[in-house]
Amino acid sequence: MTQGKHLLIGSHRSSSGKSATVLGIALNLKNQGYQIAYGKPLGTFISQNLPESAPALEADVAFITETLQLSPDLIYPTLVNLDRHSVQKRLEGTDETNYTAQLSAYKKHNADLLLIEAPANTAEGALFGLSLREIAETLSAPILLVARYQSLLVVDHILIAKKRLGDRLIGAVVNDIPGEQYAEAVKLLPPYLAKAGIPILAMMPENVILRSVSVAELVNQLQAVVLWQPDYISLKDVMIEDLKIGAMDVNSARLFFRQSRNKAVITGSNRVDLQLAALESSTNCLFLTGAPQIAHEVKDRAIELGVPIVSVLQDTLTTVGIIESSLGHVRLQEGVKVEVICQMMRENFNFQLLLDLLQFQPRA
Repeated sequence: MTQGKHLLIGSHRSSSGKSATVLGIALNLKNQGYQIAYGKPLGTFISQNLPESAPALEADVAFITETLQLSPDLIYPTLVNLDRHSVQKRLEGTDETNYTAQLSAYKKHNADLLLIEAPANTAEGALFGLSLREIAETLSAPILLVARYQSLLVVDHILIAKKRLGDRLIGAVVNDIPGEQYAEAVKLLPPYLAKAGIPILAMMPENVILRSVSVAELVNQLQAVVLWQPDYISLKDVMIEDLKIGAMDVNSARLFFRQSRNKAVITGSNRVDLQLAALESSTNCLFLTGAPQIAHEVKDRAIELGVPIVSVLQDTLTTVGIIESSLGHVRLQEGVKVEVICQMMRENFNFQLLLDLLQFQPRA
């Protein structure tokens, strides 16, 4: 067996796609016969779906380790969760734990590769001695940077990361590139960054499925009430790709609703006309504000189409904010996305280059 190696997956900002990159690398290398271990020293997203008696668990860690079917000896501990309580204790001085020293648990492992998910950006975790650079230095670990594309100026973030991280940075992944900008980005970014000593291992195109969110997740986030759903459909499998607000006259609404597919529509429970108009287009769920009620004609049409209807307690502005925030994040806990991630990584990620950079010996 190859001597155990480390790879730290970092990013320049939150929601760049670190967890998806970890999962894609792990699943594809496992399929090639490599043994993978995984850990996330700084937790940031605690699962909300556990029994009260269960300990708090980093949700991405739980999902990734379950998906990879890792044995306990291949799962490395989350040392501290980045929540208000932990930060307050640290600032008050009641938590003087040397978390850098606790990273020693990560130093030795029996897998071919220990994938370590880093904090959200290059600064996060410094309060606990667990910033990206501190983890890398403590473990003598190379870093793969995941950068979410917004424009060609993503290059600035990658270049600054190189200055901060030095030779620890062995390469980068550019994520979530819009289709109309993909060809230009692929043409310009990899050659330029290669000259700067930063190989690009993947240029990942935007994918609507990865940026979608399940109705089940939205119900959980909104603490909503499901008024009706088809008994043959799990809300975990009903994915929302876009959001429209119904607050206009019905003729304008029909045109408005036809502009997007697989959407959620938010409107008042008293706006029967808008609810019916939404159901004439590609709508995957109705979110109703106001009194938790469904008009008979709306329910009949929803039954025909198999479209769930949900009642939300929050006002429209709050509801929109929560849904838009959820659409802006790739939540791995929605298992429908795993196959998409694996396929995209197979098509776009240079696994041989990664193995070469990590100095793996050719397998017999």
